[in-house]
Amino acid sequence: MGKNKGARITITLECTCQDSNNITKRKNGIFRYTTSKNRRNTPNRLQINKFCPNCNCHSTFKEIK
Repeated sequence: MGKNKGARITITLECTCQDSNNITKRKNGIFRYTTSKNRRNTPNRLQINKFCPNCNCHSTFKEIK
């Protein structure tokens, strides 16, 4: 029997550089990262500055559902 992971969950981070170009979400060409976070320590949605190869610059990545 496996151990319970507890409060750590897997989340998806999506680039926000596409928002300024009026491209709808969930289309091809939007870059995403997958990571994990502790639900107890960070209950709010994450915003991390990471590199986006689509726009070739560092931009803010926001947590999506």
